[in-house]
Amino acid sequence: MIWPQSSVFRRLFDLLGVHRAWLWAGAALAVSATLSGIALMAVSGWFITAMALAGASAMAINYFTPAAVIRGLAIVRSGARYGDRLITHEATLRTLASLRAWLFRRLIPLAPDQISMWRTGELMARLRSDVDALEHFYLSVLVPTAVAVAATILVSSLMAATLPTALPVLVAIAVLAGLILPLWAKRAAAEDATAAVATSSRLRGLMLDLLRGYGELLACGAASGQAERIKLLDGRLAVHRRHVERIQALGSAISGMLAQLAVIFVLSIGLVAVRSGALSSPLLTMLVLLSVTLFESLATLPEALAHWHATQASAERVFQIVDSEPKVREPAEPAVVASMPDIRFEKVRMRYANETFWALDGVDLEVRAGSRVAVVGASGAGKSSLINVLQKLYLPQSGRVILGGKPLDQLRGDDVRRKIAVIAQQTTLFDRSLLENFLLAAPEASDAQIHRAVRVAQLDDFVAALPLGYDTVLGDGGSAVSGGEARRIAIARALLQDAPVLLLDEPTEGLDARTADSLYASLNEAAKSRTLLLITHRLGGLARLVDEVVVMGFGRIIERLPVADYLAREAAQF
Repeated sequence: MIWPQSSVFRRLFDLLGVHRAWLWAGAALAVSATLSGIALMAVSGWFITAMALAGASAMAINYFTPAAVIRGLAIVRSGARYGDRLITHEATLRTLASLRAWLFRRLIPLAPDQISMWRTGELMARLRSDVDALEHFYLSVLVPTAVAVAATILVSSLMAATLPTALPVLVAIAVLAGLILPLWAKRAAAEDATAAVATSSRLRGLMLDLLRGYGELLACGAASGQAERIKLLDGRLAVHRRHVERIQALGSAISGMLAQLAVIFVLSIGLVAVRSGALSSPLLTMLVLLSVTLFESLATLPEALAHWHATQASAERVFQIVDSEPKVREPAEPAVVASMPDIRFEKVRMRYANETFWALDGVDLEVRAGSRVAVVGASGAGKSSLINVLQKLYLPQSGRVILGGKPLDQLRGDDVRRKIAVIAQQTTLFDRSLLENFLLAAPEASDAQIHRAVRVAQLDDFVAALPLGYDTVLGDGGSAVSGGEARRIAIARALLQDAPVLLLDEPTEGLDARTADSLYASLNEAAKSRTLLLITHRLGGLARLVDEVVVMGFGRIIERLPVADYLAREAAQF
């Protein structure tokens, strides 16, 4: 085995274990196809030579048995090759699907606190291109290696039995072609192969940033600069790949020369044995053809080792993410969240990274169960950070948050979030039907509950106009709906959750005045018997939903006052 027994190799091999039966079956078929091909070549060469000699000397020969063997080997090789392609690719696709699911499961505990350290484009590149590269581990590394090892054992055994004097020369050249040459190619291409993986990932990230933020880049006059960075990275990637391809081409050329050299040595030694009577001419033909087929199998090893290096680099990038320790940890014995919890922030300080400003700077805030409170303030005041800490998505550096009398560090994050229905500023919709998007919040929701949530969210006319009603697919990221429609879908989904705490973050953003006005009344009705926490820049018509207003600025609570007093002061300023 010429591959390094590194921790990356072992971890990848363990990850493939769930589909081990498919993997072994595919490898066995690939080896069978190769060995039957070698045997077919050897028997055919022996048979043709024996027939020619028999014809020249007018000797009788049994051609039925060799012909039957040749036909049988041809059938076995064809069937095994077909099965090889079918099973190995099925195994690869199953493995990729498992790897994506495994990676996503490992990412969930890291989100969003730990995940936020990676740019969106970089993270997507690792999720897509790096995981895609792992398919080479089985298809382009393990299978060719197994085939080469099996071919070497078969040919060496036949050579040792028929022409032992040629075995040392054959083995020496095979070591050069199958071990030393691949290791040289790996070492020579290592730097560029690693750089190509990293550059490709960065390039994908920049492309994703350009596509997603093209409007903003264009408005700021930065689109051309982003395009230049992409062009520069693309040039670097081309340089790295050309160097790797040159080394692979050189390795293939040298491997071909070694194969020809092996054939010459086997033929030379075999001719001496034929002249001395120690070896028959048909057997010599068979051994020469065996040498050719052996080096055809070994010729895949330099490329396989190059694939292994790229796969190793991609795997290390994936493992770098999954090995990260989640900052938000779950308690070993979680407490139970109260059915109607109150909320209390005590001296909470939180920032998203070291040496940055405090997003929350000593926040003290109490929201009693069943009360309705609006938190207002300019962008950057700390409103969204308040939401993030309350949902146990980010941990405060000091202070604590208490939900229903229990500190958050004693509660499971999922239990906390089940008690808080959130309508966030950024609506996340999936490329599934409207009904499936609703059922994300409440998988067991009845038709009556869904219709009620749709009515409260002012979506009746929207659903009636859809071509397939609730079965209409919303498109990637909700591309088939407008921003206002997406916001109302999010509202309906939050209402379906039927949580005791309703958290609204700019719920009427993107809605026209008439729809927003109708929505106020519906939300007011839906929020009855719930704790309502409203986050907004300007209160406006949302004032009818709340009783108190908390004003935030620079991560602190500036004041708290009844909504009537806040509105009166706002009116006096205009």
